[in-house]
Formats: sequence, structure tokens, C-alpha cells
Amino acid sequence: MYLGWTPHGPARHIARVLLFLAFLSGWLSGAPSWAQVIEDVRVQGDRVIVRFDAPAGQASAFLLGGPQRIALDVQGARPGGRSAAGGAVAGVRQGRHETGARVVLDLARPAIVTEGSFGSDGRTLTLELRTVDASRFARAAAEGRMQILPPFNYVQANSRSSYRETMRVPPPRPAAELPRVYGNDDTRPLVVIDAGHGGHDPGAISPDGAHQEKVLTLEVAHAIKDALLASGRVRVAMTREDDRFLILQERYGIARRLGADLFISVHCDSAGNHDASGATAYTLSEVASDREAARLAARENRADIISGVDLRDQNPDISSILIDLTQRETMNISARFARLLGREAEPLIPTRTNFHRMASLVVLKAPDMPSVLFETGYISNAENARFLASEAGQERIAQSVRQAVEIHFATRLAAR
Repeated sequence: MYLGWTPHGPARHIARVLLFLAFLSGWLSGAPSWAQVIEDVRVQGDRVIVRFDAPAGQASAFLLGGPQRIALDVQGARPGGRSAAGGAVAGVRQGRHETGARVVLDLARPAIVTEGSFGSDGRTLTLELRTVDASRFARAAAEGRMQILPPFNYVQANSRSSYRETMRVPPPRPAAELPRVYGNDDTRPLVVIDAGHGGHDPGAISPDGAHQEKVLTLEVAHAIKDALLASGRVRVAMTREDDRFLILQERYGIARRLGADLFISVHCDSAGNHDASGATAYTLSEVASDREAARLAARENRADIISGVDLRDQNPDISSILIDLTQRETMNISARFARLLGREAEPLIPTRTNFHRMASLVVLKAPDMPSVLFETGYISNAENARFLASEAGQERIAQSVRQAVEIHFATRLAAR
């Protein structure tokens, strides 16, 4: 479920935040408090329309399970008036809640809120509903509240404060320069190796202070690159080949711009328990996939978002479905590679029993590129740290990746 309005660039985002801050400043400095009453709640097709007798304040909506419900909280409002259910809404209830009113929509079938907005006069709030299956409802329920701000023309009209602030909007960050691709045969699949951390971000540090994660990951990434190139079966690129800082989006963004067939982000784990030991691999969790797919579909420029398919002219629901289907398949491929990597790594390097894990990691969120975050060992463990820093240890890590990559692409080729 996408939360709130969609900014179209940093300037618009900052302007709207400043307007809302001005509104809060005026309210706190003496503007009259809200005393609006809910006049009417009714369901019209796939919309829920809530009307107030005066301009309303901030609102938020969220989902509840067992039974399935949609809850709407309106700050400064009082319950009252008529209610009429219909469609996916089996019943409507109103009551007081903390500093405002709560409207509960009891659902006849699973439905989520895809958008919420106030009318220009601030007296009408509309929720757009979409029916979904039970698993999609459960994932959306875990994502939190949708914040719905009052209309900004109403904010300006009611604020008594002369509060004003200016802020210089920084220029957009230029796209990271594309790195060198090693290997001349364009028919070979491309593997992008991402050495975690770098620059001003050292990552984790060994207990004795002798090793930094950013240094070890770069050394391991170079070893993996050399091993893969020695196989002659793939091309290789590295997101960084020296001590530089890249934001997370740049890391998988570089790989996507290069058209990578596989993305491996190399890290060293760390834990308060210095006995923790062994390598693990992470792939993207399903919950994170749906949220990211929704955000990708909501962007104003959706060109080339899925393997060269232009989605700009597609219905938003169709775009979300296409992205979701693509990312689900990508997640399945990523998970298979992670399990394969664990199998090949186990005889060569220390690994944890539950080698393959799933998490909501930003660096894994490209929807159309199989991606794995490889925690090569625990830098917080003295023995692991020595292994990771040794040439022999780095070669064994690289060998495990080489074997997994060779089998992965051979299997993919045979399945075509």
C-alpha cells in the first residue's frame, strides 16, 4: 500500500513540507482548534466518502486483520452523522479515539486503500479502495498508516502565523559513472560485484581494530572478479574498484544500467556475540517486494522499468501487476542462486546452518535483476576476520562464488 501523496521532485516535496510546518506553527500559536463533526460516511462503488461540517484536520488510514477492517483516524473530529455501507464494506462504525474520531469499515471481502485525499475545501475526504486477495491484504496491513494531509489552500487560509522559511534546494545528484565491464564477448552473461561500504563509511570493524569491512569487501570482490574472469564464462563489472562511497540505490542502479544478469553485493557480518561465525546469503523478502513494486509503479517516469518494457502508458494497476510478477520471478531466481551458493560454499568456507535468509534490504530491490547479498563471514569474530583478510580465505570465497555462478548460468541455459 503506497503511503500518502507522491512528490514530483525534491523541490515540490520540500515546499509541501514547509507549507505543512507553517500550518502547524499557525495552529499551535493560536489558530482556532478544529471542532468538525462527521456528517456522513457512505460507500459509492470503490470509494468511501466522508463529509464533515467544517474543514477537517490531518487523517490517516490503516488495515487491521482478524476480522479484516479499514480504520480511519481524523485529528480533531467528533463522530456523528449517518453511515451507509456497500460494496466491499459490510458495515461502518464511528467512535472517539485519542484526539479525534475513528471510523472503522468492516469488510465483506479483502480490500486495501490505494489513495486518500481531501477535497479543496477540506470538508470531504475520499478513500479509493481496491479489492485484493487475503495474502495481499495481509502484506498491506503490515506496511503501516497512510497519512492524508489537509488541502494546502485550506492550510494557507487558516494559518495566522507569519512563519516563513527558505531553503536552498540542492541540485540533483548526478548518476554514478558506469564502471568498466571486463570481458569482450557480449553473448556472455554479466555479473556485477558490489563491494559493500566504502569512502567515509567503513562498515563494521574487527574487535582489534585491524580490519574494516569496506577494505575486506573490496579485496574479496576483486578476488571474485578474477575467479569469474578466469572461468571465461561470464563478463564482470564492479560497482566500485577503489575506496569510494556509493549510496545503496546507486549500487543496484549501476548494475541495472549495465543490464546485469546477476548482482552480488559482498559484505562482512557483525554481531555483539563474538562467537557468531560463518557466511550467509540474503535475498529480498516478499513483503518488501510488494511495497517496492507499488512505489516503482507510482513513479512519474516508469520507462524501461522492467527489462526495457515501457510502462508509461499502462494503467497503474496493470503496471503494478507487471512489476509484481516480474519481481516475484526475480525473487525466485535469487533464492535458487542463494541456495546454490550455500551448497558450493559449505565445503570451502565456514557457513551458518541457515545459510539462506530473507530480508528487506534496499540494495536488493531491483525488480528485474536476480540479486544476492553475500555476508562472507563475521568480522566481529577474530577467526573469521583473519580468514577474510587472508589471501587463501579470499580465494576460497571467490571459488565458491565461481562454482555457483557457473552452475547457475548453465542451469538457466539448459532450461531455455
